[in-house]
Formats: sequence, structure tokens, C-alpha cells
Amino acid sequence: METKDNNNIEATRKFLTSTLETSKAIASSLDESGSRLKLLNKKCLSLQTSLKLISMQSFSFCDVENGMNSVLCSVSAVVKVFQCVNQLENSLLIEPSYDFFTYVSNTKKLEEALKLLTDNCKLASCWLRSVFEKKPTYTNDIYLLNVEKVLRILQELQAIEDGARLDRGILSIALDKLEISFHKLLMSNTMPLPLVSLIDQPNIIEKQGFPFPSSLTSKFQVIAERLNANNRLDKCQSMYVEVRGMNARRSLKTIDLSYLEIPISEFEDAHGIESCIEQWSIHLELVVEKLLEVEFMLSSIIFEKISPEASMKCFAKIAIESGIFSFIKFGKFVSERKNEPLKLLNLLSMFRVLNGLRLKFNKLFRGEACEEIRIVIKDLITRVVNCASDIFFQLSEQVKLQRPSCPPSDGSVPRLVSFVTNYCNKLLSDEYKPHLIQVLEIHLSWKKELYEEGIFWTQIYSIIKEVALNLDVWSKAYEDITLSYFFMMNNHCHFYNLKGTLVGNMMGDSWLKAHEQYKEYYASLYLRNSWGNLQNILVVQKDIVSSSMIFEDLAKRLKTFNLAFDERYKKECKWIIIDEILRENICKHLVEGIVPIYKVYLKNYILCVESDDGVVDKHIIKYTAKGLENKIWSLFQPKMRKHGDSIKHKDLISKIKEVSHHFRLSLVAL
Repeated sequence: METKDNNNIEATRKFLTSTLETSKAIASSLDESGSRLKLLNKKCLSLQTSLKLISMQSFSFCDVENGMNSVLCSVSAVVKVFQCVNQLENSLLIEPSYDFFTYVSNTKKLEEALKLLTDNCKLASCWLRSVFEKKPTYTNDIYLLNVEKVLRILQELQAIEDGARLDRGILSIALDKLEISFHKLLMSNTMPLPLVSLIDQPNIIEKQGFPFPSSLTSKFQVIAERLNANNRLDKCQSMYVEVRGMNARRSLKTIDLSYLEIPISEFEDAHGIESCIEQWSIHLELVVEKLLEVEFMLSSIIFEKISPEASMKCFAKIAIESGIFSFIKFGKFVSERKNEPLKLLNLLSMFRVLNGLRLKFNKLFRGEACEEIRIVIKDLITRVVNCASDIFFQLSEQVKLQRPSCPPSDGSVPRLVSFVTNYCNKLLSDEYKPHLIQVLEIHLSWKKELYEEGIFWTQIYSIIKEVALNLDVWSKAYEDITLSYFFMMNNHCHFYNLKGTLVGNMMGDSWLKAHEQYKEYYASLYLRNSWGNLQNILVVQKDIVSSSMIFEDLAKRLKTFNLAFDERYKKECKWIIIDEILRENICKHLVEGIVPIYKVYLKNYILCVESDDGVVDKHIIKYTAKGLENKIWSLFQPKMRKHGDSIKHKDLISKIKEVSHHFRLSLVAL
């Protein structure tokens, strides 16, 4: 902070030193001008005397007499104008700050007076030459010398305007003062815009009012007009662009724009690109609607009386200085990334911002001066629209291309299925759907094709249809028919659970009902084929028990049950049912179908052993009824992470990115 203050103090010191030196130079020039004016004043008096001598001559030619009257009138006007010039030059010896508008007014009057002086001198010289082109034969040398003297004096007076405009001339000095005043006023009234504050308080500018009060803008206007009238507008505009452009850059430093500087080589692997795009959206709106809007208004007000081109020329340079191209470059990088489903969502987020700023773009970046900015913005919008449309129209085909892949070994819902259904829900949401439809309309219009409402819905339906076809193919890839039933049960449950979602509402009640029925159907097939045989092992006829079945038979049957249960448990403990309700229902069916029978059998076995005065073998009774029930309830659990929900969420993100990566490879291959 101390270093920054020292830099500001040093910059201020240099500026004041430069201003002081300029003031000394101007003072010296004014002294020289004062001496010159005194000399010219004497010559003006000499001019009057010489003309009187000439007029006293007697001529016989009437036209000469009439011509002399015209000459005398012109010279009289020259003398009066010269006196006016002399007074105006004296009024410009003071600094503009004392009486600013009077100083500017006197500068303008001096310009007009100098021009009038020049014109009158030319006229008087012209009259004098025309009158004496044919000299009377009796004119003497003294008369001719006076005529030449008058012409010489008129030429010197005529040269005053050019001298005043030259470096160190009185008018040049006055314009220098106005330039210095313009720069001082600009520097002292220019402050960075607190963009970081505007993120949370977007109306702060409206509350604070316009950056420059009308009294100040009036000063800028009249200075610009005077400098423009004297062909010095370029320097004025350069100062304006330099100060306001630097201020725009300082304003941008109040927000973190480091993500805009990510190298191309690292951009593809940058973490959290969605977060970067969200920041980009906020910051671009802020820069355009707040920073550039203010600069556009200021440029228009200050240079509007000169010409629209002058105003737009300054604004265009300030806009470029503000870093607008950095935002466009970031958007271009996003559009150039390899195609993947998540990229479509990114592009739609960008389109929302660009489309929302469309009217602002048209208002701010018009005219020839802003052509370069318009070109890069148009190119970005074109890239976003075309790329987003291409990805959307390719999605169903990309789902189809995943068909040869293997289904999950745990019989759960494939990542592709959950990803695609969640993805379609996003596309159908108010956050993305309106913008996607607008993108499709624009894209098709560029191709001279008409957008129809059914196009969007047909594509979403086609994506879901291809997912269902994939499931049919994948279910046939299992060697274990029981796992195939388990797989179909899981996935039909997943589709039924879309009830109440945007995808579910789109597909309709009959579609959801069908998946509910298929879920129940495959659940029953799974239970019967997987666990049904266990019950038969434990079913004991009452007459056999009452006839004192021998201990060895009971033990053998119990061992067989234990082996069968362990084998089935070992096989299915890695199978997963994500849906909690479905998982509880399946486990409940197993518990109700197996545990009561096991409990009765275990009781009969113990009674049989005790009736023979035997000792129950704990190795044969591997599970208690409660232990068996707990074992069943532990089945089909999702793989849990160790560090809570944040780790599970991270795993979900990695799964989504993995699925998206497969899509990306397929899209690139087209």
C-alpha cells in the first residue's frame, strides 16, 4: 500500500513539474508577443499616417479618387480589428481557471478576430494595388514609397494570424492552456468504478449519479469544440482515451479475472470450468452494462457536438483498453473445447448472457470505429450457436454408439442411463430449454430452414428411446439370467422414479406405468430364480419330524442350507440396488420368505438334538434367525465412501465426467 502511495506521489510530482515548465514557456512567449504587439501597434499608427499622406495627393482621375475612398475604409476596418485583437490577446494572458468560460469565449473571439484581420488586410491590399496599378505620370518617389510602405505594413498585419497559430504564438499558447485544463479536469475527476461492489449492489451507480456533473461536461465540450476548430482534436482525444482507458483497466482490477488468463494448453484440464463460466457471465454483464455503458455516455456527451464519429472513435479505443477482447477470447476457448454433453450446457449458459446483451451490443458497438469489436462478438455468437446445435442433434446418436459397451457387473443402473436422464431433465428446465430452443431457431434460420416446435421434443424423446434400446441389449449380455433380471428390475425402477420430473412429465403417465409394471415383473423373476430354492431345502414334512428323524439328516440339511445361502450371498453381496425403497422391498421379501422357515427348522433341529440327550453343534448352526435376517438386510447396499457426503459428491462428479468423456470421444469421431 505504501509503495502504491509513493508511486502516486511521484506521478503527481512529475505532472506538476511538467506543468510548471509549460507555464514558464507560455509566460516567455507571452512576453515576446507583448513586445511584438507594441511594435505592430506602432506600425499600425504609421499605416494611418502614410495613408493620410497618400490621400492628400491630388489626382485627375476619378476612378483613383473613388478607389482611395475604398482603401481608406478597408484600412480603417483593419485598424479597428487590430485593436480588438490586441485587447483579446491581453485577456488571454491569465489562466483559464480564473474565469473558464470567459477564457474559452475570448479564445473563440480571438480566432474570429484574427481571421477578420487577415481578410481585411487582404481586401485593403487588393484595393490599394488595383488603384495604383496605373500610376499617374506626375507621381513622385515619396508617394510611391508611402504606397509600398502601406502594402508592407498590411502584409505584416495579415501574417499575425499565422504567427498566432504557430508554436509559441498567442493562439497556440491559449489552445495549449485549454489542453492542459482538459487533462487536469479529466485526471482530477476520474476514479475507478467499484465493480466488485456492483456484483452485490447493482444499482450503486444509479444511486451515486452520473460520474461527471453537467457543469463539468460543459467544460469538456467547449474545450473539445475549440480544439477541433483549430485541428487539434486528435491530441485531445488521445488524452481522453489514455486517461479513461487506464481508468477502465483499474476498474477491472477490482474483480478477479485470473481465469481469463488460463493458457490454452491448460484450459482443457482446468478444474471447475463451470465455475469459470459462471464468473465470466457475471463479469461480462457487469463490464458491458456498467463500465462500458458509462464510457459510451461520457464519450457521447463530450464529443457529440463535434460528430458521432469522434465520439465512437474514443469509445471504441476505451472499450478495447477495458479488456473486452479477453472476455471474447475466453468464450472462444470454451467453444473450441472438444465436444461433450456438459459443453452444451456451458454453451447455453454463455448464449444466455450474449443474447441478453444483444441490445446493448447493438447500442454500444455501432459505426465503423467499433467494427472490429462487432466482428469478434458475432464470431463468438456464431460459434456458440452452431456448436450447441451440433451437439444437441448428435446426442441420440451418441447414446446409440454406447450400445456395444458392457453393462455394469453389479447389475445396477449404468452411469450412462442416470447421466442421460439427469441431463435431459436439465435440458428441459427453464434454465436451459428457452435458450436451447432459441439457439435451434437461429441455427436453422441460418440454414434457411424453419424451426418447428416438435423438433426439440423429438430429439429428447429420441435420446430416451435410445437409452431404453441400450438396456435391452445390455440385459442380454449377462451370462447369469438372474443378474439380467436384477439389472432390468433396477433400470425399470429408475425410469419409474422419473415420475414428477420434467422427463417423466414429457414421457407421460402410460410410459411411467409401464415401467412400474416391468419393475414388479422382473423383481418377481429375480426372487423366484435366485432365492426360491433355499426355501425348499428347509421345508420338512411334519410326519417326518414326528417320526423322530435322525439327527444326521437334520444336520445335513442345515449344512446344505448354509452352503447354498453363503454361495448366493457371496455372489449377490456385490450387486447394488440404488433405490432405497426397492432395496428395502426386495430384502423384506427375502426375510419374510426365508427367515420364518429357517427359524422353525432351527427350532426343530435343537429339539431333536436335546431329545436324544445330545449337544448342539455350534459349527452346524452357523446363523441364528436374527443373524440370518441381518445378513439379508446387508445385501445390495451402495458402495459408501469414507469421508461423508462431500466425497460421495466428488465421486458422482467423476462419474459424470467419465460418462461425458465417452460422449466426447464419440462426438469427435464423427
